[in-house]
Amino acid sequence: MKTRTPALIRALLATVLLAATAAHAQQPKATDKNAPAAAAINATTAPLDLARAAFNAQGGEKFRTLKNMVLIGSVDMYQPGSTQSLSGKFGLIFAGDRMRMNIQTPLFQLEGIFDGDRSYTSMPRVELPPLNKLGLVALAKFDQPGYTVTALPDKKKERAFRITDADGNATDFYVDATTGRLVRYEVPYKGLNFSVEQTKVQEFEGVLVPVNATWKIDMPGGAAYAEFKAKEVKLNQTLPDDVFVIPGGD
Repeated sequence: MKTRTPALIRALLATVLLAATAAHAQQPKATDKNAPAAAAINATTAPLDLARAAFNAQGGEKFRTLKNMVLIGSVDMYQPGSTQSLSGKFGLIFAGDRMRMNIQTPLFQLEGIFDGDRSYTSMPRVELPPLNKLGLVALAKFDQPGYTVTALPDKKKERAFRITDADGNATDFYVDATTGRLVRYEVPYKGLNFSVEQTKVQEFEGVLVPVNATWKIDMPGGAAYAEFKAKEVKLNQTLPDDVFVIPGGD
């Protein structure tokens, strides 16, 4: 097993951090029975209405105004072409477009922080997408000035749309063709493709929370991915003042 490969770990960490800042949750192919109902859509539903349906399925204004979320659980990471995982534990705290992630495995420990403007990781040479402009952060702002919703080609039983901000940062969303609930989202960035798919969600305080998720990055040698299972979920907590402070920052 070559899970020590720095490039693989950096790529997985970038995907983790991207997904974490957008971790308001999204609807998977197999939904939890307690998940909120989504509005019905059809083959002619406009892209903006698709985005609205997906936004409402996430919890609507409760999703948009969620104070923070804390997820704690286990993670299994896979290198391209491998069926053997490197297992560990993770902790995630996020609030709006700020986040903190810790991963512990027998081989390494990683820390990542995004304070809403700057990012930090304990592993050098990790280049991250603009975490406060992509993923479900963009979905929460779909109807705000500066954001544009456009159509994408449908895939099988999924409708698709893209949300682009004023700076050209884009996220592609894929939703169930009947309900409008999110299946996954993808972020193309500098020749790579980052994707996040929830395999199980549960509703907490009116918001969908990802309790199981697969975060993947398509690399030249194949797809590297990580499977996360949250065992503890807390919403709207009182967080320490320094939880998003970057070490050594001003």
